[in-house]
Amino acid sequence: MAASPSPSADSTYRFDDLRALYINCTLKPSPQVSHTQGLLDKSRAIMDGQGVTTEVVRAVDHDIAPGVYPDMTEHGFATDAWPALYERVMAADILVLAGPIWLGDNSSVTKLVIERLYAGSGVLNSAGQYAYYGRVGGCLITGNEDGVKHCAMNILYSLQHLGYTIPPQADAGWIGPAGPGPSYLDPGSGGPENDFTNRNTTFMTWNLMHMAAMLKHAKGIPAHGNQRSEWDAGCRFDAPNPDYR
Repeated sequence: MAASPSPSADSTYRFDDLRALYINCTLKPSPQVSHTQGLLDKSRAIMDGQGVTTEVVRAVDHDIAPGVYPDMTEHGFATDAWPALYERVMAADILVLAGPIWLGDNSSVTKLVIERLYAGSGVLNSAGQYAYYGRVGGCLITGNEDGVKHCAMNILYSLQHLGYTIPPQADAGWIGPAGPGPSYLDPGSGGPENDFTNRNTTFMTWNLMHMAAMLKHAKGIPAHGNQRSEWDAGCRFDAPNPDYR
């Protein structure tokens, strides 16, 4: 049986009006080899092929101060690269957090980035919704120890809590055999050839593009029943009044 034509050739599956930001939360500064980058590049190549404008930030290359305020120089730190990075986050329709597993959990850099994303959780958009509304989030995980699903749950929960929309199957990862062993890009690891990882990475990438396009064409999440500005002004969107009897 002849293979079905690739939908990539159909203009229906072009996403030239979308922007995607990948934040690589490896612990290794450039130009050291990042195994997370190896997996990230597979997802990015799919997006590039469909016309998405993509960008990668290696968080550890930037002097991001810890904290949960938009600009930590206002809270005792001498420098903070996050305000400039936040502008790049807000320019993207798709955000993918990618990082390694350490001790069964996300890296300290991943946690730092999530904390700084949280710093913008009180910002509102022009419709009075939280500012991350209308954007789509996903994650990629690498390592040589168990914990992909745990790490993904933490990241995807955090992103949706902040206002990102999470499409189906918005995570992918590779860990190889449980316990000490080769990392993703190590010779003979089998990582780049792993069908399960390649399938999930591909599905995740397409679902992110589809969902982001749907939201963009719909001009975001409808602004009714979720406007912080209206709630603060006294509107309750038909929510029942508390009954204290």
